[in-house]
Amino acid sequence: MSISFRQISHRFGPQPVLRGADLTVGDGEIVCLLGPSGSGKSTLLRLAAGLEEVQQGELLLDGKPLSTAGHNPPPEARPIGLVFQDHVLFPHCTVGDNVGFGLTHLSASERAERVRTALSSVGLEALADRFPHTLSGGQQQRVALVRALVREPRVMLLDEPFASVDAPLRHRLREDARLALKRAGSAAVMVTHDAEEAMAMADRIAVIRDGRIGQIDTPERIWRAPADPFVAEAIAGAQPLDATIGSDGTLTCAFGTLASAPQPFGSEGGITGPRPVTLCVRPDALRFTRGTGPGIVSDVRFSGSRWLVVTESNASGERLRAWTNTRPDLEPGDSVDAEFTVDGLLVYDRE
Repeated sequence: MSISFRQISHRFGPQPVLRGADLTVGDGEIVCLLGPSGSGKSTLLRLAAGLEEVQQGELLLDGKPLSTAGHNPPPEARPIGLVFQDHVLFPHCTVGDNVGFGLTHLSASERAERVRTALSSVGLEALADRFPHTLSGGQQQRVALVRALVREPRVMLLDEPFASVDAPLRHRLREDARLALKRAGSAAVMVTHDAEEAMAMADRIAVIRDGRIGQIDTPERIWRAPADPFVAEAIAGAQPLDATIGSDGTLTCAFGTLASAPQPFGSEGGITGPRPVTLCVRPDALRFTRGTGPGIVSDVRFSGSRWLVVTESNASGERLRAWTNTRPDLEPGDSVDAEFTVDGLLVYDRE
């Protein structure tokens, strides 16, 4: 089963939220919609679920119309499961009754077995008689997930499902959810603003900004070859700087000059300068050494397995962060030179 969003545009009053969004998610595929707050990602899910009416464009299931302008079946008439950030469990029902809520078409014994199997798949079989308020946040989230999956929906929609749980548990829940979704074989669309979460969950990532879906690709390809500076910063953690390619092919930014510049993304047949570009620097493609400038160290701190050095340009005020595996011989206020690894640089033609 596949779900397709075709030229979806949507407004709230005069404000456009989605602008011609196109996306297809295949059978058994998990696609993460990644974007900042207000980019339209949750609205796209609400349209698929039937919680908002399609104003322009169409939604298709296996190539057949599900919802169009003027034809919007209610949520209960759609073969779609939905998991929210805040779980939305029925507080007066036990865990077992919550999971079995949508299985009224089965006999009591069949329903009980389906519920038992579903809870067992996420390690919660022993909690079937408990009430939601007695569970931890992570347990509630797993109940919400299996409650949606137990109805064997053809499509699963997940809206920031792990945002309300702490970081260590979030990692475990991501793994549990991905395995459960893969076992179910449904087409799944998950909304997140966390790049790490998208990389951990997705078969493909669709980057959305200002209501438009831009780059769509596998986590590896989108990390290695981000299509524009926004994607480079959001996915690869690259830091954008104003730069110029000179007529001799050198690349100059506020932190120094490189004799050989990488070819800008999207350019063909070479590029001649002088030309303004955006230089995106991965934090692990950079090293600072004490010198005469052009940067000033503003912070040095330990961050887990690595040290982070933050430096500001004394000319432009732009900031760069660099990771190092050992404690650097630098202190705030030191003047430093920047050494770049060309393979870790991404260049985009601003023209």
